[in-house]
Amino acid sequence: MKLEQVKEIANAVLYEGQAGDISLDVTVRFLHLLVRTVVQPELAKDDRLEANASEWSLASRLAGEPLQEGVEREVSVMGLSLRNLLAHPWRVTIEFPASRTVEYPANAAATEIIREQQALSGAFILAAEQVDTDLFKLSIEIENTTLETGSVTSRRDIVLLQSFVSTHTILQVRQGSFISLLEPPEEVQTFVKECQNIRTWPVLVGNEGERNTMLSSPIILYDYPQIAPESPGPLFDGSEIDEILSLRILTLTDEEKVQMRQDERTREILERTEALTPEQFMKLHGTIRELRPITEGEIE
Repeated sequence: MKLEQVKEIANAVLYEGQAGDISLDVTVRFLHLLVRTVVQPELAKDDRLEANASEWSLASRLAGEPLQEGVEREVSVMGLSLRNLLAHPWRVTIEFPASRTVEYPANAAATEIIREQQALSGAFILAAEQVDTDLFKLSIEIENTTLETGSVTSRRDIVLLQSFVSTHTILQVRQGSFISLLEPPEEVQTFVKECQNIRTWPVLVGNEGERNTMLSSPIILYDYPQIAPESPGPLFDGSEIDEILSLRILTLTDEEKVQMRQDERTREILERTEALTPEQFMKLHGTIRELRPITEGEIE
């Protein structure tokens, strides 16, 4: 992965209404990664380690390997007038400075945790154009203008530290409604084809039938996405196959489970998965939501 590959995200959606009455709220959210390093100075200096200790236990006793954590970032603009957007684009600056924090131990034998985060800068640009009577196309381009630090690299973990990770956009409209890009009415399909979405996937969200909110996410979803009621709880991004991931968690080694318990969030996932009953696992395998009769035209 190169930094140029994550510089821009573009999405376009359609909505209908009267230009003079429509106002928009736009929110851009993403993860800003940081590097967390656990320093254990006393253990790192101790050369009296057991000869028969496993590689895993030796590693856990020495200075911790740097890990990455994500900090939620959000930039919003509220009450944008469609009339103004039609006249000229609107640019919103994204700026988060570099930071470094240290959690000092209460005693010399405890660990010291250092968190370092690189600066991020960029913007999102909103524009609108009228494509038909009472029909408008809203375009949002998110650009990352962060200056590269250090040597140019293609290492994914380093590039992601200067990226807007898991970027998604939330669009809300008042006095108007969005049009589904997955199942658009026939009369607007030509305009839907002109909506170019790059590295993002816009769908309607909310209660079934509501069309005032659209989520543009980095993963493919259907309109009105929901977490299945059979899911025992959240795992990671809500789009996993629970059964497969739960079975994979149960196959972790004892050492891997010890590592997983070090983080509060992953410990919760592990404990919930280990507590699943056979009946709950069967529910994860699949279920029938509804049955409908086959029409004559569907029978070959």
